[in-house]
Amino acid sequence: MAKTSPRFYYKGSRLKQLRAFCHAARLGSVTRAAEALFLSQPAVSLQLGALESELGVKLFDRRGRRLNLTHEGEELYELARPLMDGLDSLESDFRDRLRGLSAGELNIAAGSSTILYFLPPFVEAFRAAYPEVQLKLHNVTGKDGLALIRSDEVDLAVGSMLDVPTDLDYAPVRSFDPMLITPHDHPLAARHPLTLEDLSPYGLILPPSRLTTYRLVDLVFQQRRVPYTVALEVGGWEIIKQYVAMGLGISIVTGICITDADHERLAVRNLRAYFPPRSYGVVIRKGKYLSPQARAFVDLVKPSLFGRRDGFDTGHSER
Repeated sequence: MAKTSPRFYYKGSRLKQLRAFCHAARLGSVTRAAEALFLSQPAVSLQLGALESELGVKLFDRRGRRLNLTHEGEELYELARPLMDGLDSLESDFRDRLRGLSAGELNIAAGSSTILYFLPPFVEAFRAAYPEVQLKLHNVTGKDGLALIRSDEVDLAVGSMLDVPTDLDYAPVRSFDPMLITPHDHPLAARHPLTLEDLSPYGLILPPSRLTTYRLVDLVFQQRRVPYTVALEVGGWEIIKQYVAMGLGISIVTGICITDADHERLAVRNLRAYFPPRSYGVVIRKGKYLSPQARAFVDLVKPSLFGRRDGFDTGHSER
């Protein structure tokens, strides 16, 4: 029987150790990492212990069954995860390269408003350029979308973000001003100048309080110490616009949802003097290995994202 080369054995062991480490870091559990790798829990524990011993550092803080990365563990994870992603997707990416972009699939997470108002021209252009790529849009809320990104169930997300978590990269594409919408016969429809205090007596129709728009409206009113009331919480810009047109209240919406038809039934006033614009862009997990399909979509959405040090890198990962 041929003797295994120590150098080859070392590389093979290190690969297994790093794969076990990345799964444990992502899932926060030896048990869950073992299940994902189809290994026994003791086998994964031995691989993690061997890696820590060889590197001479502590990679995890173990609190009960939960694993938390140490500073050294975070540094290694940032280096190792893109490598593991690249290796795990090597075969499919190799075949994609041979076929070009004539096959494969692209999974994108986005909210209803983004899918309805922002994505259509990009989806149309992508489908025209790459008709054989299977494009899947996952209609989810912001929190659920972030969970899909972190679990690698989608390639990327498109939407608006106020607070960007440290494990994600967000590259804005376009910004839209905040707009006050009222019925045409409302007292605020033609008031000049229009102040934030003018809105105070009227009930607002806003998206649910867990969403970004509500939080932003509340923050601005609180900072300026202007009282306000919420007459109704309801999801969906189209529903909000319909209720405003019916005279059930006024609303502050993002300009992305205002169409030419809306101007016929609603009075629209720009509120950028009081509220910041909302950006919409691409969200990707840091270190994510971008498939050719994902790179093509991001390049289509905003070519300048690639090749920028403050955006997404032109290689297989953002940074």
